[in-house]
Order: sequence, then C-alpha cells, then structure tokens
Amino acid sequence: MAARWSSENVVVEFRDSQATAMSVDCLGQHAVLSGRRFLYIVNLDAPFEGHRKISRQSKWDIGAVQWNPHDSFAHYLAASSNQRVDLYKWKDGSGEVGTTLQGHTRVISDLDWAVFDPDLLVTSSVDTYIYIWDIKDTRKPTVALSAVAGASQVKWNKKNANCLATSHDGDVRIWDKRKPSTAVEYLAAHLSKIHGLDWHPDSEHILATSSQDNSVKFWDYRQPRKYLNILPCQVPVWKARYTPFSNGLVTVMVPQLRRENSLLLWNVFDLNSPVHTFVGHDDVVLEFQWRKQKEGSKDYQLVTWSRDQTLRMWRVDSQMQRLCANDILDGVDEFIESISLLPEPEKTLHTQETDHQHNSSHGEEEASKEDPPNNPLEERKSDQLGLPQTLQQEFSLINVQIRNVNVEMDAADRSCTVSVHCSNHRVKMLVKFPAQYPNNAAPSFQFINPTTITSTMKAKLLKILKDTSLQKVKRNQSCLEPCLRQLVSCLESFVNQEDSASSNPFALPNSVTPPLPTFARVTTAYGSYQDANIPFPRTSGARFCGAGYLVYFTRPVTMHRAVSPTEPTPRQEMPA
Repeated sequence: MAARWSSENVVVEFRDSQATAMSVDCLGQHAVLSGRRFLYIVNLDAPFEGHRKISRQSKWDIGAVQWNPHDSFAHYLAASSNQRVDLYKWKDGSGEVGTTLQGHTRVISDLDWAVFDPDLLVTSSVDTYIYIWDIKDTRKPTVALSAVAGASQVKWNKKNANCLATSHDGDVRIWDKRKPSTAVEYLAAHLSKIHGLDWHPDSEHILATSSQDNSVKFWDYRQPRKYLNILPCQVPVWKARYTPFSNGLVTVMVPQLRRENSLLLWNVFDLNSPVHTFVGHDDVVLEFQWRKQKEGSKDYQLVTWSRDQTLRMWRVDSQMQRLCANDILDGVDEFIESISLLPEPEKTLHTQETDHQHNSSHGEEEASKEDPPNNPLEERKSDQLGLPQTLQQEFSLINVQIRNVNVEMDAADRSCTVSVHCSNHRVKMLVKFPAQYPNNAAPSFQFINPTTITSTMKAKLLKILKDTSLQKVKRNQSCLEPCLRQLVSCLESFVNQEDSASSNPFALPNSVTPPLPTFARVTTAYGSYQDANIPFPRTSGARFCGAGYLVYFTRPVTMHRAVSPTEPTPRQEMPA
C-alpha cells in the first residue's frame, strides 16, 4: 500500500488487494474493500497509516458489499458471494463473520440495507426472486418478491419505508413489500440492460436509471409511460447517483479503450455538459460513495475505488456544490444561520438603503409595499446576502442570458411574459405573482398566443412548472429563474424526441386511424352447435411488406359491441 496527497484529493494504493467492491460506512470513518481472500478495512481519517483485514475463504469474488446505514448498527456490513450473503461485524479494530443468509438458487446480483429499519436487508438474484431478510431471524427470508426475469439491481426508497425498485434487463419494477404478490408499477425504461438505479434523496416518486444504451433517464413512477428527462451520453453509463447536496448527479461511464475522465458531476437542471470532471483514475471506476460530512465542515468528500487499485477521496467544496444549484438561492441556508450571529449593520448602511428606496420609481415603491419582509432580522440577512426581497429585485437579479428565452417583466403589475423558441416550436406564457409571493404562494402560469405545442405537452409543462415553483416557495424562495430553466430543458427534450420519431421511417403515424365500416351481426347461418369450441378468427396482425413498410390490421371497435358472447363463433376459413 502507498499513499500520497494532492491539492484536491488523497490517493491510497492497494496493489495486491484485487478488490471488486467498496463501501463507506454511515459514520464516514471506514471503507471496506472486498477481495477474494480478504476484506480490507481502511480508516478514512488516516488512510495512509495502514489497514486491517478480515480473512475469508471462498473461490468466489464478492459481488456487492454494503455497511448498515444506521448509526447504532454502523459496525455491521453485508457482502454477497455467489448464492449467499455473509454478515460481518467490525468493532474495536477487529472483525468476525456472523450469520450467513442462504436462500437464492442462482448468483446474487445486488443487496441493499433498508433506510428506515436497521434489521432489514434486501437481495436480488438471477433466479428471479427478490428476498427481504430480517437479520434477527436469518433462517429464511421474511418476504419473497417473484418476478419473471432475474433482477440486476435492487434499491430501497429513501422516503417510503415500504417501497423498493428492481431492474430487470431494461425494465424497472416498483414494489410495495406489504403486497409481495405483484409489482405495483412497471417501467419499460431502456432498450438495453440497466446498470445503475438510484432514488432521489428528497422525492419519494423520482428515480434515475443508467443503461448500456448510452443514457441516464429520470422517472416519476406515477407516470411510467414517459421519462421526465434524459441525459444522452456517447458511451454506456455504469452508475448514476444523486449527490447529497443541491441538484447534482455523479455518473461513471464505461470507458472506451481505458480512457480517463469517466467520473463526471452534473447539474440535473442543465444536462448539456458536466459541471466538473474528476481526473485521476487510470482504469474503470468500480464504485463511488459519499462520505458523511464532519461537523462544522461545508465540504463533502467523494470516495472512489477503481480497477487501477487506488482508493481516492475527492474534495467537493462549496464552490463546486454551487455549480449544481438551480438558482442563486440554493445552498445559502447554511450562510443565513451564520449571518444571524453577525452584529447589526451600521447606520450609514441603513441610510444609503433608505436614500436608494426614495430614489426608486413609483412602481418599485408599490411593489415594495406589497412585499413586506417577515421581520427585521430576515431583512438584514437578505440585504447582506444580496437576495431579492421584492419582485422588482428578483426581476433585476434574474439571469436574462438563458438560451432561446425572452422575458418581459412588469413589477407594478406583478407579472411577466415569457417567450421561448425551440426548433419550429414557440411557447409564450404569462406568469402572474400573487401579493404574498414568495412566502408559500406560488405564481400562476398561463399559455397565450402564439403557442405552437400540443395540449398534451402544455399539460406536462404546467405540471413541471407548478412542482418547481411549489418546491421553492415552500422555502420562501423566488422561483422564476429555475422555472425558466425547467421550461427550456423540457421543451428541448420534447423537440428532440419529436425529431427522432420523425426520422424513423418505420414509426407509425400519430394520427388516429379512421374507423372501419361496421360489420353485420353474426347470425346462426355462419355456425351451429358444433362450432362452440372453434377459435375466433384472427383479429389482429402485422407483416412487413416488400417496400419495407409495416402493414397491420386490428379488430374494429364496433365488433366488440356487435358480437354477443352467447352467439356462435364464425368458422375461420382455412387458407388454400
């Protein structure tokens, strides 16, 4: 083992470990590197001062390893190997093997400790079963979820104790452990295998999937037919996980020809390019996890393990975190607490602000009267931070350089008109702000002419804008700029999908097929008692013709009502 420090991170080399999995404990003190012969326990506070080992005897590599995420059970960890899971206990500098979980008949693909119950562990396998174990009674699983296909990933919901998700090739199933007989929702997420699955840390219904098809998709499983957003990539995506701060996402790409720069940090509100690239590893990043923040520290640490046999800890400071914020107000809560301890501003500062208010226009004065600060302390905090107190100030601070967007603002009328151009589509919207905004009062959004998008797309955009604005005003934060960015991002995603659909010569048209002529009712002339068990003639089918088009036929809707179940079935003519 060797260690070295750099300006941004610490690097520790484990030349002979041959570890295939890594996990960081919930206290941020230890990392475990799991190899075939040993589990290496690394003290992250002093990674270069040596490490401890836990011996294991197995001819199988460890597929997945994870510490228990609860502080009181932080010394427990689980590691899967082939068809079994071994539970280890690490305490006072020594480790021992505890219980073994055995129940799967094929190799275990993933495991995950429950977020709300320290005794529950879920495992997924190629044998098509997902088992939920209670480590107080390890003789058999307490819940068995049965799927048609083997599961490659399993993850507990971070907000709902009964909900979990599994990936099966390119599909995702959402489960409720209280209803184990069948999945509660099904997502046809990708056309290729899903490598990574992660729930949003703050939203119960949002998750991200990363796939071999070179994309990361974001889903609300209440709307399984359409993803919320997509991150297109040039190479397959191995993992994609949300950051514990702001609106960030970290992805690991499957490198081509062992190229570097596969570890990327993104802002989920702007997926055009990564906000940071972690450069250093010489081979595939096998695992990455976040280390718990120390008290009083504003920095985070990202811990990564690579096939190049190096463990790296990357420092993510507040400036890098701010790159993942979706507006100027994100990430300032921590500063407000510290500013409350500052002495009151000098009288000269107050005098300057008063003079500035007297020199403002009549419209600004009216807007200021309608938006009184909650209390003098909050007013001083906002002044020192440069945060908007009134609608007029929010308008003056907004970034008007958002692509393809034109905003006409009227503070006196408490409204603004937004125009967005994207490809051949145009959206024009009137936004009105209530008098209480942004104190738990969201603005209203209304489409006006000329708007060229469909009514379906209008409804989707309105829902996204309302959700975004509500998230902000619940924290008494302004929401206009994040709503504008969401509007542009969603509209561009819609146009890209429309273009890809139009470029596909085999895509079926969106227009509704005209109804076929009504068929006459079936009478006894077409059959008799002997026809009762004859199958009904083929009612739908599809064939490719010589010109390369797909020709299909379906059963007319009118026949559902025209044919009574009690009437005999018409005999199907056999082909000549």
